[in-house]
Amino acid sequence: MRTIKIEGMSCQHCVRAVSTALSGIEGVKNVSVNLATGEAVFEETKPVDVEVLRERLKEAGYELGR
Repeated sequence: MRTIKIEGMSCQHCVRAVSTALSGIEGVKNVSVNLATGEAVFEETKPVDVEVLRERLKEAGYELGR
């Protein structure tokens, strides 16, 4: 399991948008996004580069946290 911080989420629509964005990345499955903690947890079927995550989130209107 991999956990990442997401910046810019404020509602359930954001949770769905982030979940959809991450689920569309090859190698990512079983995405769970938590609005309260600002985190997304997912499994990797193969290593996913952090820049791929960053770009996909940016396209959806969110930022990868630190």
